[in-house]
Amino acid sequence: MNHELILVLDFGGQYNQLIARRVRECGVYCEVKSYQTPLAQLKAMDPIGIIFTGGPNSVYLDQAPKVDPEIFTWGVPILGICYGCQLMAHTLGGQVSPAQEDTAREYGKTVTYYDTTCKLFQGLPQEGISWMSHGDYMAKVPPGFALVGHTAMCPNAAIADEARGFYGVQYHPEVNHTQHGTDMLRNFLYAVCRAKGDWTMADYCRTTIAAIREKVGNGRVLLALSGGVDSSVAAALLAEAVGKQLTCVFVDHGLMRLNEADEVEAAFAPWDLNFIRVDAETRFLLKLAGETEPERKRKIIGEEFIRVFEEEAKKIGAVDFLAQGTIYPDVIESGAGEAAVIKSHHNVGGLPDYVDFKEILEPLRMLFKDEVRQLGRELGLPEYLVSRQPFPGPGLAIRIIGDITKEKADTLRLADAIYREEIVKAGEDKNINQYFAVLTNTRSVGVMGDGRTYDYTLALRAVTTSDFMTADWARIPYEVLDTISGRIVNEVQGINRIVYDITSKPPATIEWE
Repeated sequence: MNHELILVLDFGGQYNQLIARRVRECGVYCEVKSYQTPLAQLKAMDPIGIIFTGGPNSVYLDQAPKVDPEIFTWGVPILGICYGCQLMAHTLGGQVSPAQEDTAREYGKTVTYYDTTCKLFQGLPQEGISWMSHGDYMAKVPPGFALVGHTAMCPNAAIADEARGFYGVQYHPEVNHTQHGTDMLRNFLYAVCRAKGDWTMADYCRTTIAAIREKVGNGRVLLALSGGVDSSVAAALLAEAVGKQLTCVFVDHGLMRLNEADEVEAAFAPWDLNFIRVDAETRFLLKLAGETEPERKRKIIGEEFIRVFEEEAKKIGAVDFLAQGTIYPDVIESGAGEAAVIKSHHNVGGLPDYVDFKEILEPLRMLFKDEVRQLGRELGLPEYLVSRQPFPGPGLAIRIIGDITKEKADTLRLADAIYREEIVKAGEDKNINQYFAVLTNTRSVGVMGDGRTYDYTLALRAVTTSDFMTADWARIPYEVLDTISGRIVNEVQGINRIVYDITSKPPATIEWE
């Protein structure tokens, strides 16, 4: 794919992949690369602009991530964000120091003032809220740089050397909390880097189909189909590319939502593809028996999925490629580049060391969730599939805290179904991006029918989000929650207490495990 490229150089910050998503939202393709990537390799990618991300380190420490100063001689515009800004200043002759309590240490929403004659802020208000997260500050600005942004605490909130196309901001323009943050990134892309904006899902669809055909040739592909958005879009993309060379295997691991396995099979029945449903409930539950540690659950499920697919491939005959609906956030949270492992996704960090296939195909690996949905629309998928809320591959295994049994799974299935039914009935499904129930491992005393109970606590989770990288808890009306709670404790045996999770991401993740 020969798109204009923005290079996002990763220094280990928590919002790094969000930067990439914002750039793509603006119609410009970008890739995230580790700061340790050889300089020659980065230069060969021929970027039209570079963004240095944030990071948890202090640039003046010996062990802190650094960049070869040669990168500043390429004549390519560079935007440094938070740590990236400090790194630019430090490398080009400025001074970065620890902030004292009474100087420029800032965290959270901060009123910031901008010089709108600077290309980065052109057309924007002179004042707005920005999201700060830094304990160091620029005590001395590098030669050639002007101050173009400040706060009450920090005189150097933004710097610019417009002659060379170098810009640095102490705050995070990529997060929703920063007003006009995406507009600032758009200004960098179009006013500074002079991007044309040639990144579209229509183009991605065409080029990816061609690339799949070239790679697969006359080979056969087995797709791990879950029925979720990602694997459904992958199925449509692969079907378009290789047709009857594709076989979709749906593994019913006994950890789906109520009636979901039947719904998945029905949804793909009209499609002209090879569809195989494998009933593997007993096998998965035996493998998971007694396991309580979340990462182990994911890895057990990831390996068992692969073993089922290998067995099915042998039944089919020679299968060269295993295809998955892996997307960018899966890769990120499983620990890519400089990012920490948040949780292994069963189709990334949960894969076993040995896989008996020629190669794994992941045509959505570089896409964010919103891009996957748009690609689905390009491929003509029905909206009910494209807009479906995410359901994790490990299914209810990571929504049952502690050990997993069929009884617990059945209990959670019914409670979750009541929750989802009442959310739809109240019309709240239009306002919430993901909602589900979690069966906790906490039991408490209750009273029902004048008798004492000692049953499980059920947690309800609902979030609003545009990208699933960050999320806010949904404000479900009390009367709706009251109805849900009443129905569950009366209709589902084994649950006597309902709690509602009001934690955002971060600090929490959307799923509990």
